[in-house]
Amino acid sequence: MSTSDNRAVRMTATGSAGVGPARIRTIVLTSTAGAGRLTVLNGENGSTALDLDIIASSTRSVSIDGNGIRVSDIWISAFANLTAVTFFYS
Repeated sequence: MSTSDNRAVRMTATGSAGVGPARIRTIVLTSTAGAGRLTVLNGENGSTALDLDIIASSTRSVSIDGNGIRVSDIWISAFANLTAVTFFYS
């Protein structure tokens, strides 16, 4: 049984998810006809927490083992050739 509530947020552009401190557990990305790229920072001016490439015209799910990736806020700095990304976090 989980010790915390799991939540999800869907984003379609760069910027803040507005969720505050979070542990990213799973990410689902959908790319356009071009290869996609997603870069997530540890808050607006933070270091890179996650940098993913995805092949063109696909949907992929990325699960993070252990306690996930801890960030002060989910902040997308690069959102190239993606239609949407959904973060599952706690």
